[in-house]
Formats: sequence, structure tokens, C-alpha cells
Amino acid sequence: MKTKAAIVYETGKPIEIDELELEGPGEGEVLIRYEYAGMCHSDLHVVTGDLAGRLPIVLGHEGAGVIEEVGPGVTRVQAGDPVVCSFIPNCGTCRYCATGRQSICDLGATILDGHLPSGRFPRKGPRGEYGGMCMLGTFSQYGVIHQSSVVKIDGDLPLDKAALVGCGVPTGWGSAVNTANVRAGDTVAVYGVGGIGINAVQGARYAGAKNVIAIDPVELKRTKALEFGATHAFASAGEAAMALPDLTRGQGADSAIITMGVVDKETVEAAFYATGKDGITVLTGLGPLMENTIQVSGSMLTLFRKTIKGSLFGDCNPTTDIPRILGLYQSGDLKLDELITKTYTLDQVNEGYADLEAGKNIRGVIVHEH
Repeated sequence: MKTKAAIVYETGKPIEIDELELEGPGEGEVLIRYEYAGMCHSDLHVVTGDLAGRLPIVLGHEGAGVIEEVGPGVTRVQAGDPVVCSFIPNCGTCRYCATGRQSICDLGATILDGHLPSGRFPRKGPRGEYGGMCMLGTFSQYGVIHQSSVVKIDGDLPLDKAALVGCGVPTGWGSAVNTANVRAGDTVAVYGVGGIGINAVQGARYAGAKNVIAIDPVELKRTKALEFGATHAFASAGEAAMALPDLTRGQGADSAIITMGVVDKETVEAAFYATGKDGITVLTGLGPLMENTIQVSGSMLTLFRKTIKGSLFGDCNPTTDIPRILGLYQSGDLKLDELITKTYTLDQVNEGYADLEAGKNIRGVIVHEH
């Protein structure tokens, strides 16, 4: 069958729209009709070359849709099931899945190469074999993906909102709830409150933090952060640092979560020094892969017993945490509707990312036409 898709052929160049040929599902694979796809900054990292993967690649790693067909051996879903795509696959049997660490499943090692676990590329086009971002490629009308990348959800959930729970929502939420282990009464500073950081704000609020400090130079994002549970909002790390002593009786933040679109060493340093004794600095955002972005005092790390910790997918387990987070949405404890600033057609993908870079969107969503 044929499918229209948004593709990176060359880093530094605009995303292109092409029609590709899609093979049917093989062993353990499913054919999915994508309905919605979230526009996450990680895809932009591929466009700019900050994340180096095999090209050409179909972008999109945040999405939801309906299973059209299942291949031999598929047990997790069946045709007709509504699903959310998990940008990290989870096999359920590797060392990490078996010990409750699905976000670092061994299958995730090749997600930037874009082939399925079997090694094949189901999409073909004018330049040969095409990969899919995170083995998904949700910026496509249809896809063939592995069953380890889908989570069945309740049929009454709106798929445009559910799509966001494939990456941005659990990544931010879990950065606060899981990685930073925010507790009632804590003070939490969130650096960068876009599509991921805004959910770190939600997670910290839900965990009972007394002070949730949002830091972002974009006024729209600071305003939105206050609507999502932030108690204070500042335009710069310097402004936040000046306010912290009064807010914490001189103790500093219990945790600092870095969720900005492109992480730099200045922000990491500011976040580290914003935390007090036993403070946790969580790195969730990405920067150029080979650039060193951590340069802090090792003595202070030791003497103040501080921690710097990376967080992938918010340390969430997709098979359980995606339904759990959607359940919080259903109960009114988590905002999803308000995350979507604007929707785009697939042909408007470059416009959507221009809006993201200009700070106009919390989350843009592609609506697929069938």
C-alpha cells in the first residue's frame, strides 16, 4: 500500500513530503493507521543533526491510531484496537524490562536507525529503504511497527490527546514523579517549560510540591506553566536563583529538572547550584550528542551529597504508565486538552516546527488525512 510521509533526507534541510510504498506486517508486527502525531523537539534534533541517525528517515515518534492488521505471533493487540505508540519499545523480557526499567529496553538501542527489531525497513521509496523515527515514523498516514511499540488504550479516549502520552507527557511527568522523586512540601525548579517541561510542572504539582518554579524566556510558556500548576515563573535562571533563598528559607531547591529544547552547560551549572544539600539535578532535555554539557564542582557534589541524573521517558514503564497517566486525565487530575496549542496537516510540518522554534506552541499536533 502507499502512504504519504514527512521525511528527512539531509540534515539542515527542510522536511520533505513524499509518497512511499509500505509492506505488510511480518512476525510480531502490526499495521497501524496513524490518526494524530505530536510534534516533539526530539524530531527537530534529527533535522538539525544534533541526533545522528540513518537517513532517510520518516519523522514522528509521538502518535496514536488504530490497528488495521496484525502479523503472525502478535498477542498484545488485535485489529480495531485504539493504541498509543511508545517511543521506546518494550520487549518485556530483556534484563531491563524484567526489572521494571522498560525505558531502557534493549530494543531501544537502534531507534535512530529506524529499522524494526527484525532488521527490516517496511517503507520503500525513491531513495531505497526508509527508516522510522524511534521505529515508528508517526508523521506518516500508515506504518508497520512492532507490537512492542504499542499500548492498547480505552476506546472512549480522544486519540489526539492520547497521542501526547507516547512521549512528552510521561517524559516530563516522570522526570518529576519518578526521577526527581518529588515529595509533598518540596521545592522544584523546571528549566524550560515547553511540551515536556510543562508536564514536569504537572507532575511536581501532583506529587505535592510546595513551590514549583517554572523558568523560560518565552512569556507564553511562563503563563501556561502557571495555569498548569507552577507557583512562580521567571524568565531566566538568574532571576530564579535570586528568589530561591526567600522561598526555601535559604535551603535551595530539592530538585531541578532540565527540560529545555537544547541543553547547554550554563543551564546545567545553574540548575546544579540552585539545589541545596541532597539536591537532585535531572537532565531530561537533549543537546548535541557529543558535546560535554556538565561542568560542575565535584567537591560540592560530594560535600553536599548532590546527584546529577539522566532521565529517559521519565523513567516510566510504558505498558503500565501510559494507561495510568491516561487514567489521571480521565479523572481530571491531569491536563491534556490544554497542551495542544495548534493542529497542522502533514503538509504543514515545516510550519509547525517553525512555530515550535519561535516559542508559539506548547505542543503542535499533526492531524492525518485519510
